Amino acid sequence: MKYAIFPGTEEKVSVIGLGTWVLGGENWGGAREEESLAAVDQAILSGINFIDLAPFYGDGLAETVVGKAIKGQRDKVFLATKCGIIRSNGRVGICLSPESIAKELDLSRKRLGVDVIDLYQCHWPDDNVPVEKTMEALLHWQKLGAIRHIGVSNFGLELLKRACAAAPVRTLQVQYSLVERKIEAELLPFCIQNNIGVITYGAMGGGFLSGKYQKKPQFDKADARHMFYKFYDDQKFNDTMRIVAEMKKNKFPLSQVALNWVRRQKGVMTVLAGCRNAAQAKENAAAADWELEWTLQD
Repeated sequence: MKYAIFPGTEEKVSVIGLGTWVLGGENWGGAREEESLAAVDQAILSGINFIDLAPFYGDGLAETVVGKAIKGQRDKVFLATKCGIIRSNGRVGICLSPESIAKELDLSRKRLGVDVIDLYQCHWPDDNVPVEKTMEALLHWQKLGAIRHIGVSNFGLELLKRACAAAPVRTLQVQYSLVERKIEAELLPFCIQNNIGVITYGAMGGGFLSGKYQKKPQFDKADARHMFYKFYDDQKFNDTMRIVAEMKKNKFPLSQVALNWVRRQKGVMTVLAGCRNAAQAKENAAAADWELEWTLQD
């Protein structure tokens, strides 16, 4: 495993991180706890120390499972979780008010079985709460020692600038892959210039870039691959398949090619990779063991 320096510190975080949305089961066709626990154990054994979570993942299930898995080995992991996505009366909304953050932070720490969250991130922007007010709340909990570092996720450039002016924002988490490169225009250069670590998700295009699909699959409407990742849409399917064909020119597994390409981009600190079991966790971690010498032909 290779490691990057977490911005503003001397701490090292793995360049491949464990994404845990799949471990929540919901939106990904379910999950078995024994397999999830084994996946976390294998990730740690493979050198992955960065684990990214959110209360939204399985309505707390991912945090609960990871809490069980890291019991007795808390010192081996750098825990990053989030706040802001709220479930109420069967609906999902966004809330980054100080009161809501306090409740979410308390529940996350209990589920994870820890006193301190290493990186606490705003999951999505809240149009109804000024970002300055949100940052003030996060600074409060940072001063109390409940969180160590502040990060944001899915913020656009202008909102990121406002957040940085109000608090020491260490990281930005955003979607980035061979088929989703919008951040290269503005966000990535800004983060490089301001020493903000970029955490990426979706490097495998919701599983598409693993190469396992030869024809357009059908998913349930609640499946993340249907509602979140657009590479399965009729309009983009053929374009994405052409990129997969280019990737096959490499001798390594396509999933590793997808992860390796993102991790080698300037400014990227950690590439998150989800998994269902120990075998997938081990294969994902191996994407840090070699150097990609391939450039996508435009």
